[in-house]
Amino acid sequence: MATETAVSKDNLRIPLIDFSLFTTSSSTSRQAAARAILHGFTTSGFIYLKNHPIPSSVIDHVFAQSAKLFARPKEQKEALAWTTPRANRGYSAPGQEKVTQITDRDQVEKLRDQVPDLKESFEIGRDGEEGCPNEWPDEKLYSHPDRSEETKEGESDAKEFKSVMQDFFRRCQNLHTLVMRAIAVALSLPEQFFDGYTDVGDNTLRLLHYPQVSKNVFAQNKAQVRAGEHTDYGSITLLFQDDRGGLQVQSPEGTFVDAAPIPNTIVVNAADLLARWSNDVIKSTKHRVVEPPAPLEGANHPARYSIAYFCNPNFERIIDAIPGTFQEGVPGKDKKYESVKSGDYLVRRLEATY
Repeated sequence: MATETAVSKDNLRIPLIDFSLFTTSSSTSRQAAARAILHGFTTSGFIYLKNHPIPSSVIDHVFAQSAKLFARPKEQKEALAWTTPRANRGYSAPGQEKVTQITDRDQVEKLRDQVPDLKESFEIGRDGEEGCPNEWPDEKLYSHPDRSEETKEGESDAKEFKSVMQDFFRRCQNLHTLVMRAIAVALSLPEQFFDGYTDVGDNTLRLLHYPQVSKNVFAQNKAQVRAGEHTDYGSITLLFQDDRGGLQVQSPEGTFVDAAPIPNTIVVNAADLLARWSNDVIKSTKHRVVEPPAPLEGANHPARYSIAYFCNPNFERIIDAIPGTFQEGVPGKDKKYESVKSGDYLVRRLEATY
């Protein structure tokens, strides 16, 4: 069976899809898996994938490297600071970014002051993009300057971090291509329709750390969240969760429903440019990260780690409605959006949140 149910509440149903049926199976099974993926994106905007091509051992290693980076002293992380929306690379301290649907910068700043996001992050982009180098840690972040053995160890750690993240970036880029091929198949387009929009790899790998936080923080401010409600900006997002929980997805009834972690799965959500590209046939759904749902003993919620791989159309490509998603002159079927350059759109959205 291609599809099970991962989440079902308040008329929100998020499917759990066996992705191996698309990547390795017969034509009939591939079609069924592709249709299930598209159906998930057109109804809830979210799906869970199991039996995907990224091994759990690889994901575990990325999580371990992420935790190691965030455990470094504040001044070492700030030496790798995020700089501009155009580059969108490097370290962001807790409270620096406020994810929201609001685009007015003054309103975002006010919201940031009232309920700052309780997270820190580290962004990695495509290597080799002119003027936008990655802020790779070097041995100075991992060693004491006066001890040669620690310097050697630090250099090794820095090289491992870079190697692990570059490998994971490529694996996620390949998965992005496969998911977009499944969407193309389900839309009765040529399977490689989107390949020319994904081949450059203008994507962002984001490591996220939600530090340990007192329960009182949420009790004293009911509006406090770990990450505010928002939609993502690009085509799709691949989300890798630890077991702490806290992700919620907005239902058709307007409530926010827990999207609990399921071992060995990836949560995939459609984002704004894909919704725009599909003339809103595909949904980009609001989501947030809140206080973990399960009651815990003690005064604090433990740290939460997640990894988001934000997939985007190549920055230089123009995004216009996909053939078959509109009919000019037919009421309710007209093209809803003007064409837009992918990179320009993404920079505009990022400018509002930092």
